[in-house]
Amino acid sequence: MKASSSTSTPVAHNAIPPPSIPSAGRSSRIAPHSHIKGLGLTPEGFAATDASGFIGQTIAREACGVVVDLVKSRKFSGRALLLAGAPGTGKTALALAVAHELGAKVPFCPMVGSEVYSTEVKKTEVLAESFRRAIGLRIKETKEVYEGEVTELTPAEAENPLSGYGKTVSHVVVGLKTVKGTKQLRLDPTIYEAIMKEKIVVGDVIYIEANTGAVKRVGRSDAYASAYDLESETYVPLPKGDVHKRKELVQDVTLGDLDAANARPQGGQDIMSVMGSLAKSGRTEVTEKLRREVNKVVQGYVDQGVAEVVPGVVFIDEVHMLDIECFTYLNALLESPMAPTVIFATNRGNALVRGTTDIVSPHGFPSTCLTVHDVKTDSYTREQVSKVVHLRATTEAIKLGPGKSSLRYALQLLTPALILATLAGRTQVEVADISEMGECSLMRRRPRESSRRAGLGG
Repeated sequence: MKASSSTSTPVAHNAIPPPSIPSAGRSSRIAPHSHIKGLGLTPEGFAATDASGFIGQTIAREACGVVVDLVKSRKFSGRALLLAGAPGTGKTALALAVAHELGAKVPFCPMVGSEVYSTEVKKTEVLAESFRRAIGLRIKETKEVYEGEVTELTPAEAENPLSGYGKTVSHVVVGLKTVKGTKQLRLDPTIYEAIMKEKIVVGDVIYIEANTGAVKRVGRSDAYASAYDLESETYVPLPKGDVHKRKELVQDVTLGDLDAANARPQGGQDIMSVMGSLAKSGRTEVTEKLRREVNKVVQGYVDQGVAEVVPGVVFIDEVHMLDIECFTYLNALLESPMAPTVIFATNRGNALVRGTTDIVSPHGFPSTCLTVHDVKTDSYTREQVSKVVHLRATTEAIKLGPGKSSLRYALQLLTPALILATLAGRTQVEVADISEMGECSLMRRRPRESSRRAGLGG
């Protein structure tokens, strides 16, 4: 089938595409829910008509807004939110919007109910891992550091006391400069080894921790910046203040990270060693005893005011796939004082609870095991479907031509149809492109009655 356009001469779709103009900015990957920025609520808690990437679902958004307020006030512990509705009604989008409303630094851990059936680890272990990854720990630490641009780097040598031959480094003299002044330091030879390991030279901006002697290269001083268009160096401005200062460092980790790092210990006990050990491959099942030890250490940090627990969001889609054992274990996890916010989603009606033979429950969810708040999502109208399609087209930078908006403008076909339009020498997607792309896909085998039931035309 050949697409036609009233604005330009059509070309065959198998022609060589026209040369594209390279973009000056870096393009980012577009995910299915990239357009969701929040719940789109007013300060009074009412849902705006079309806001934050949401179209419709007014009642569900307002209900989720109440849940967000309860979570922020620390009054939602031990309970969960259940999103129930037909497929494609925005359940996952609502869960992502809740995570956006709670803050950018709040951990969000999505999973599907069928993930628990693994041959590597137990079902309860998979659930426990997801919960631990959704509990954040914000570590605030104030350290004494020496920071500045290196103006001098002179190692002092002395006779080797262990041998009569050769010399060894007895100490190293380092000069540091800031906007406010300069300072000369006489450092231990072990710090000189760390300096050599970081490949630090005169002109680099560094900081040295006073307590541990750890050395970190921040970058090259911008006074040495050249006029090259492309360089491998990172230039930083000259540090402000004194050379010797107190600096507050903030590090965000999750309890799942700490569990994994302690299950396979490597290196030192500082936070950088813990983060470095996470790169080691292999999956290790964490014991409950280890988790209790980690919780004890974390609680000690919280009591000292060094760290703060940040409960995140666990989103379990297709929750009806879990069995009765998983639901019982979820009840125990939700009773923890550090439990994250849990959001379930399902598209089932009355269904048999997995793992049982005689328990039929709404959504396949045993309400006797967990306390949940139900939120129902509504089906979209024809006008709302049209708005969603145009919103996704705007997000994907696709220009749609005039024509009736229907299921032919399926979201999955927008970008492939743009490729067909580009091959035809056009900049906007026409109805003919959608139709041709639909004929090439397996979606044409779906019955047309579904679109008639939705009142969207065919």
